[in-house]
Amino acid sequence: MAGRGSRLRPHTLTVPKPLIPVAGKPIVHRLVEDIAGVLNEEIDEIAFILGDPAFFGEEVVESLKVLATGLGAKPTIYRQLDPKGTGHAIMCAKDSLSGPAVIAYADTLIRADFDLDKDADAVIWTKKVENPEAYGVVNLNEKNEIIELVEKPEEFVSDQAVIGIYYFKEVAQLKNELQFVLDNNIINGGEYQINDGIKRMMSDGKVFKTGTVDEWMDCGNKEVTVETNQRMLGFLSEANEKLIADNVIKDNSTIIEPCFIGENVILKNSSVGPFVSIGEGTIIENSNVKNSIIQTNSTIRNADLDNAMIGNYATFDGKFTNVSIGDYSQLK
Repeated sequence: MAGRGSRLRPHTLTVPKPLIPVAGKPIVHRLVEDIAGVLNEEIDEIAFILGDPAFFGEEVVESLKVLATGLGAKPTIYRQLDPKGTGHAIMCAKDSLSGPAVIAYADTLIRADFDLDKDADAVIWTKKVENPEAYGVVNLNEKNEIIELVEKPEEFVSDQAVIGIYYFKEVAQLKNELQFVLDNNIINGGEYQINDGIKRMMSDGKVFKTGTVDEWMDCGNKEVTVETNQRMLGFLSEANEKLIADNVIKDNSTIIEPCFIGENVILKNSSVGPFVSIGEGTIIENSNVKNSIIQTNSTIRNADLDNAMIGNYATFDGKFTNVSIGDYSQLK
């Protein structure tokens, strides 16, 4: 999670993208908990690869330590100070690369329920897509083993897209191959890539299988993050998860579920929902809000919001509908 999340600015100017809340919980928290649920076994350690300490500071580190210890795991923090690609990022955590491990990119969310094939040397998690030419996909043999990774194929290879989550029965094998990639300066797209290490494992006869997720939700930019928030609220509502705090003040206001509404939110003369997430301490007055994300301690007045994303400690008072404003911003 070392990237700066430039496509999600202005929200990622002050908050690292993996810590942007979706349906009331940071992206990386949801991802780690969902992976833990699929694994359904004890996790010894969770290693987080962060970027520059000036941006990924102590508050970020502490939140990740709480996340790991809450799952009974040892938290370890590594830094990728120079963005040289996924393979390089993984090798920043080389001291933790031994035994069975899952590697994941922290800007995506999943819903999955499958048994991980522990007999395979590795599992690449995939999602069936309608337009495989837009993704990196896996090529399978007659045994449903992955024999090739193909980036944005012009001709049909398969409809199983790689989502950026991997399981390795012995992750030291990947570490050894990535060390070869670094030592021999094997670069693709100007960076050291995890795929080059995986391809070397495949040529060495290691067996790769797929684990297909039911849902794959991106948080790459504002539009898809709002859409992911909508989908996640739907899933959580179906699971009967409590989403609305008991101390929400409703003054002549209506909540159309599903919505996440945090502690000490005040609603006055407003309609909220469906598919709205509101962080704690926010005030919404004389407004209609649907299909939007509003973070903590913000004030919204006289608004008609749809497909909006508003940061923390922001003030919005206006007639714009589809807005994206960051932390501490004011638009009146």
